[in-house]
Amino acid sequence: MRKFFFFIISTVLCGTLNAQTQLTEYKPGVTPEGAVYFLPKAAFRITMQIEKTTYKPGDFTAYAQRYMRLKDVSQEPSTQYRIISYQLTPIAVVDSTKKYALKFNARTVAANVALSDDGRLLAINAEPTAIKEPTPFEPAPKKQRLNPRQLLTQEILSAGSTAKMAELTAQEIYDLRENRNLLIKGQADFMPKDGEQLRLMLHQIDAQDEALTSMFKGTYDCDTTEHSVAVCPDGSFERQLLFRLSQVYGLVDTDDLSGAPYYISVEDMQYVPTTVNDAAASKAKKKAYEAGVYVNVPGRMRVTLYQGIEAVLNTELPAPQFGNVELLSGDLFNKRYTTHLWLNPLTGGVERLEAEQPK
Repeated sequence: MRKFFFFIISTVLCGTLNAQTQLTEYKPGVTPEGAVYFLPKAAFRITMQIEKTTYKPGDFTAYAQRYMRLKDVSQEPSTQYRIISYQLTPIAVVDSTKKYALKFNARTVAANVALSDDGRLLAINAEPTAIKEPTPFEPAPKKQRLNPRQLLTQEILSAGSTAKMAELTAQEIYDLRENRNLLIKGQADFMPKDGEQLRLMLHQIDAQDEALTSMFKGTYDCDTTEHSVAVCPDGSFERQLLFRLSQVYGLVDTDDLSGAPYYISVEDMQYVPTTVNDAAASKAKKKAYEAGVYVNVPGRMRVTLYQGIEAVLNTELPAPQFGNVELLSGDLFNKRYTTHLWLNPLTGGVERLEAEQPK
């Protein structure tokens, strides 16, 4: 049965152990002296940067074609949304089907067990591997614009009609552009003394030109926001609806047909052979009562994000839920030597294993 759902990561009460010995499968309501740990399963977070573009017509938009030769300038305000980037980040969550209890046993060497906040096993007799957190999103500062009304001359403001104001404003724009060309050619009446002064003068002319021209062609304001959706697959599935994006309203409910659909697919890459018969499954279940430490042997999954029928994101990730669980023998943690074990915090697989002979 294919399963697909969004999730909320739960917090599991856990503690740090001073000794480790026999492992037994944890059963709710049974709290032997020791602590419970879990192995993880893979999830992922799809993060999107969505750009919102707001158009506001200018005071003289109706005269844009007549005086400025600007075509197809809309006289109605509008808002448009679009996704400008996608990013997929793997994350780990507790696999509630892989829960074990560590019991004390005086015959084994004391072990320091490192657990995550939600109870996942990270390391034994070692500092756990740190996970690099993604850089928080910070929107770019908005560009400050000149107020075009502050640049209107007394002659423009005293004009008897909007059409006349538009005509005089257009003439002011053409004068600015002519002065700019004269400065570049070195033919202006008041030439700057050095290159820096020329740069400042040209920058000021450009800013005034842009502000006055916006009264004809309108203004566009862009705001970028970040949104993320978390997915935790328990099996393969094809083209499940993930979210909808409307060009007018942005992210909308999945049942709102005004938004274009985005689908997600997850494929088991069959990277690790799975249990093929009941006898093997029964044998694996009995191992839950053997001494040792259980770790994941992760498989792999392919994740594809579709915009309609077009694939816009495709990647492969390690996936413990598509792999197996293996037992590390308890002999590794007896008193003959000290064993250091590091698990991958995302997959629960062995990242490094070291043993030290006692002095």
